[in-house]
Amino acid sequence: MNLPALSVGFTPLVDAAPVIVAHEMGFARAEGVAITLHRAPSWSASRDMLAFGAVDAAHMLSAVPVATALGLGGAGAPIHALSVLSVNGNVIGVSRALASRMRGQGFGFDFRDARAAGTALVDAAGPGLRIGVPFPFSMHAELIRYWFAALPAAPEAGVEIRTVPPPLMAEAIGAGEIDAFCVGEPWGSIAVETGTGELLLPGCAIWDAAPEKVLAMRAGEAEPARFTPLMRALWRAGRWLAQPGSRTAAAEVLARPEYLDMPAEVVDRALSGRMTVSARGDARRVERLVAFDPDQAGFPWGDQAAWIGRRLARRAGLDLESAERAAREVFRGDLYRQMLAGTGTGAAMPSAESRDTAPGLQRGRFFDSRVFDTSRVE
Repeated sequence: MNLPALSVGFTPLVDAAPVIVAHEMGFARAEGVAITLHRAPSWSASRDMLAFGAVDAAHMLSAVPVATALGLGGAGAPIHALSVLSVNGNVIGVSRALASRMRGQGFGFDFRDARAAGTALVDAAGPGLRIGVPFPFSMHAELIRYWFAALPAAPEAGVEIRTVPPPLMAEAIGAGEIDAFCVGEPWGSIAVETGTGELLLPGCAIWDAAPEKVLAMRAGEAEPARFTPLMRALWRAGRWLAQPGSRTAAAEVLARPEYLDMPAEVVDRALSGRMTVSARGDARRVERLVAFDPDQAGFPWGDQAAWIGRRLARRAGLDLESAERAAREVFRGDLYRQMLAGTGTGAAMPSAESRDTAPGLQRGRFFDSRVFDTSRVE
């Protein structure tokens, strides 16, 4: 039987798992849709593939639809986020030379304490710290900026943030082009595997519920009749990925040449939270290093979009309140409700009367012990 087809773009990262699993494990076919996956080499390529109609939907950085709505970044067409595919999933790493200096100053690399790690990094690096992130409009960049701004010495002004595509991050730090990075797994682990870097901190140590990737579509084209099967398939994929017994199979699927093209053992580190942080084999365990369960990801909370919007607007000199309103409109909780209501998924979501204010786990907590607050913009 010929099924309706949708093309979906992805960038080779562990958090592309929902779209890959929905295709490979048959969830899409069971929901009555055929997915064709298209791998993008970078986030700018992924955004352009979507904006110019090369794909119907895309695994996308959560900040990109917001930046586009604010007129930032030069996207070809406005895009919206229909769901949050994952929370967390990033790691922060440093060059081996910088790691050696930090150890020489007594830092123990506990992979947990964001305040201590930031202070040690700044002390060891001195002025002119260069940090690589995959895209200017990304949770990676926002986590780094938030982290440094909340440190006692507030060294953000002395930090240069550079854009490096995820697959090139290990090469860039090995070549001395950057001193540190924030990148989605498995590319931090690749820096460890190649001996070019060591891992300092998981992104979830800065904000434990950061909306990392979204399912993005061109604004005005998300017809429920066409995209509801895809949304249901991704919901099922997220549930499957959240089951501990699925981890080995998921790692093997993601590791295939057409997806991440690397050893399954490296992929499994992110899925299990059992991270190798140095070439010496030092290991650390992290809860919720990356999460796909729709009860933790899933709903595109307006508050989360507003937080991103206010931060982008502050740096671009835009009106904060206008930016917040525009940001809320691109995280389409209304379509999420419509597409999953009555499907039997039992998906957790707020009522249509709410302002999509993210409660509990969806709000999360920042490392400075403050609960998520859209008005807090450094």
